[in-house]
Amino acid sequence: MKHRHPLTLIVAWCLLAALPALAQSAPAADNRYTIHAPSRDGIDKFYFGREISQVMGHQGAAWLERSAREVEERPDRVVEGMALAPDAEVADIGAGTGYFTVRIAADVPTGRVYAVDVQPEMLEVLRKRMERSAITNVTPVLGAEDDPKLASDSVDAVLLVDAYHEFAHPFEMMQGIRRALRPGGRVFLIEYRGEDPRVPIKPLHKMTQAQAITELEAVGLRWVETLDILPSQHFMVFENPAEG
Repeated sequence: MKHRHPLTLIVAWCLLAALPALAQSAPAADNRYTIHAPSRDGIDKFYFGREISQVMGHQGAAWLERSAREVEERPDRVVEGMALAPDAEVADIGAGTGYFTVRIAADVPTGRVYAVDVQPEMLEVLRKRMERSAITNVTPVLGAEDDPKLASDSVDAVLLVDAYHEFAHPFEMMQGIRRALRPGGRVFLIEYRGEDPRVPIKPLHKMTQAQAITELEAVGLRWVETLDILPSQHFMVFENPAEG
């Protein structure tokens, strides 16, 4: 039987002694997500049992500007339902081509809209749109998959239209969104109704109300109400509770 060198034993003992401290300083394993084989329209990641969908790339920008959207999604009702103050500061997360951004900008003439997207190509389309329309109260923001890149306590409201279900890191993104919201600020979540099989949208691009409440309340937001004002989508309202 070989004898271990004394120096080897000392190193091994030091490593064992340091394990408790390492365990305390190392970040906890991310157990919020589970990994499974993806379906055709999803990624291999699940959150609260929901498979996260693939992201629609900038190549699909024309879909966001389709004329039928006025009837199918009633953007006028969305903006009206947000009931924004004229000086409100609003984040349009997953802004894409700016379809909702321009509508919100007109509704907050003395406020500001932060148009957040993770695709630089989408933001370039949006910038050109703002220039053509001479809109000056919009700030494009290049976000990350796990961070909207917004300053803390900087916005009164957040709009998420058909975007949340594509977040690859929904918990981290909503944490960042909640940090950006002022106390009492609201999140307006628009998603096609997953409970309704008649809605002609791929299943992974829809969400049930129960699933949405579970996921957004996981970061400390509070569900306020769901308004029945849209033809095929939920209009869900969440609030960032004031401290204390």
